[in-house]
Amino acid sequence: MQLDHHHYKQRDNKSITVTLANNNDQIRAAQALRYRVFAEEMQARLNTKEPGIDQDLFDAYCDHLIAQDEQTGEVIGTYRILPPHQARKVGSYYSDTEFDLTRLQHIRSQLVELGRTCVHPQYRNGGTIAMLWAALTQYMLRHNYQYMMGCASVPLSDGGHTAASLYRKMATESMAPIEWRVFPRCPLPMTSFDTKLEIATPALIKGYLRAGAMVCGEPAWDPDFNTADFLMLLPTQCINKRYASHFKR
Repeated sequence: MQLDHHHYKQRDNKSITVTLANNNDQIRAAQALRYRVFAEEMQARLNTKEPGIDQDLFDAYCDHLIAQDEQTGEVIGTYRILPPHQARKVGSYYSDTEFDLTRLQHIRSQLVELGRTCVHPQYRNGGTIAMLWAALTQYMLRHNYQYMMGCASVPLSDGGHTAASLYRKMATESMAPIEWRVFPRCPLPMTSFDTKLEIATPALIKGYLRAGAMVCGEPAWDPDFNTADFLMLLPTQCINKRYASHFKR
């Protein structure tokens, strides 16, 4: 399936196009960007088979959404999308490795997973994220999928206090109903942290929440990435109307 090409001109006159990757070269460029961001910038321990390429068993089953600089052709942003029929083929979602998703069993046939999200440092702004979201929304609407989920990661470089404070904030304002609660397989020891820090919500999580997403429970600890991962769930019908009109352009 092809998406409409989404075009965006940034303030510095860089023009961005967002679409689904349609060949292996584009997918490899996205995987190279992922390696640069996750391994080189975030110091994640990736189990790579090939130098400079972030790839795992889920990639072959996913659609790869890519943002490209029109002038250079460089892939500067990506989302990995795992639709439900492909999750059945591979045997699970990536999130199943981090969380017990039993309470989401009844919606799995309509559940799309987003993952491996990253943007090149020079293009990290609201415009790039909005472009990616516009294409994601179009993807969901074309297939009539009802739910998006994804792990939103927060670095543990401060020992975990920021992640714990963020969870306290989201649990108060944006917690999913109990029937959609998930349980981390490797939980953060929340009682060990200062949960009262005044923190700014990270841009990606803020984007999820503004669109109408909920956090489905306590975060999981990902030791390879050294992050706290929050499972976010967004019912398509709940996409905030203010944002839906923007995303659907």
